[in-house]
Amino acid sequence: MKVGLGISAVLVVGGVASITRSLVNPGIPETIPTTQTTNTASTGTVELPPAATPNFPVILVANLSDLQVGVPVNFNYPLQETPNILVKLGVQAEGGVGPDSDIVAFSQVCQHLGCIYGFVDTGSSPSCDNSYKAAGPVGYCCCHGSIYDLENGAKVIGGPAPRPVPQVILHFDTNTGNIFATGMTVPTIFGYDTGSNDVSADLQGGTLVS
Repeated sequence: MKVGLGISAVLVVGGVASITRSLVNPGIPETIPTTQTTNTASTGTVELPPAATPNFPVILVANLSDLQVGVPVNFNYPLQETPNILVKLGVQAEGGVGPDSDIVAFSQVCQHLGCIYGFVDTGSSPSCDNSYKAAGPVGYCCCHGSIYDLENGAKVIGGPAPRPVPQVILHFDTNTGNIFATGMTVPTIFGYDTGSNDVSADLQGGTLVS
């Protein structure tokens, strides 16, 4: 099991194997069933919740005690080649987990042309555009200026991106404070049957995290 803390430098934009089956949009569940599996970490046995999306791996991403508001955690999911960010926004967010429903995670691959966007906190500016001041926590792509509203499911609020980035479905363990990635929402990650609602494509063309 990996706790993802490093940004992936690899971006998959090539073809993807044919889709094996279609999946219905899993949505973002408010709760996930009781823990069913276990995995062993260096600190002992970590209880893993079941996957929220069929066939997706379940990994420990972070612990609540390690998070600071506005400081993103980078991890790869569901493949070793697909980077994501997890961040405690400090404001309640769509699909957010944790005591304040403000912890969210998203694919970090821009849906425009596959660049890696960065996190910009409220009132801050991206390194590439000092004239832009974020009205709320956003994902900002310095390649072509696409902007994603992270409070509202990564809704596109600026730039050429045609759709939101996929949200990582999270599970928060109230007993331990552990935060797990358990699946992905639609649309597919850019480069993996781009724009499709068949999230099984996100599991192809790379190596699953474990």
